[in-house]
Amino acid sequence: MTIRHLKIFIEVVDSGKMSTAAARLFISQPTVSQAIKELEEHYGGLLFDRLSKKLYITAKGKRLLSYARNVVKQFDDMEEMMLESNYVEEIRIGATNTVGNCILGDVIKCFRETNPHIEIYSYVNNTKCVEEKLLKSELDIGIVEGKVKSSDLISIPEVNDFLVLVCSTNHAFAKKKIVKLEELQYESFAMREQGSGTRELFERYMSEKGIPIRIAFEANSSDTIKKAVIDNQCLAVISIRLVEEEIKSGKVHVIQNIDSGWDRFFSVVYHKNKVITDEMKNLIEVVKNYKHVDVLQGITTGEISVKE
Repeated sequence: MTIRHLKIFIEVVDSGKMSTAAARLFISQPTVSQAIKELEEHYGGLLFDRLSKKLYITAKGKRLLSYARNVVKQFDDMEEMMLESNYVEEIRIGATNTVGNCILGDVIKCFRETNPHIEIYSYVNNTKCVEEKLLKSELDIGIVEGKVKSSDLISIPEVNDFLVLVCSTNHAFAKKKIVKLEELQYESFAMREQGSGTRELFERYMSEKGIPIRIAFEANSSDTIKKAVIDNQCLAVISIRLVEEEIKSGKVHVIQNIDSGWDRFFSVVYHKNKVITDEMKNLIEVVKNYKHVDVLQGITTGEISVKE
């Protein structure tokens, strides 16, 4: 078994066909078939089921894949470091949209101050997309607000966060000290896209309470969500960290859920088979030490009443 075998295996998984993998790797299809056969003989089991001329990765194949991507990436990094005279160390950071909008800039700034020689690549998308890139070894580490699904990823809670309900200061809820949770079913919501950790937490909470959500607006941008709240009288449930400016300028009214159902963490995430580099350790320390001022200090807010 060689690195070449693993590269062919990964390409077959990603392309779904041996013929496509062969074309992408500029080798013949029989060569691809032979490499997969040798891997299966080496590990004593099928890596793919062949059904109706289609390939379906087996449980054994999935176990191999969880290691293979990282092994190949580490090998390629080693080759680049040893053979290229202008090699530059790098770290590839993934962040969810909420994290990217409120703390990623500060985290990168602090990291760069102590690691000026490290080249930084950052990628911002929703939790689902960041998770997929971590599993494909296209990112080294992630900072997410949602729950990752894969058991191949390690998730460590590091930074406290919580969601709040926000409305325009012209909305009827802005004049109420107490808003009953069941009242929310009659309101129009601006929501993040599917795959968002913020949306998943809110939807799960409301589902557990048996209260439907009327979605009137959907976007993958927090700025767009806030604009829908201010200009179109929508409600939104959003990280407190994302509305600091709007709270201070009096553009939105905050309604807190004090039963802790909207409390959460920003978590550091990486693959369980990933070699933890010094750069990754340094970034984790920066995230651990991240502090944030209480933006609600001295602000009058409403409160959600949850009927049990």
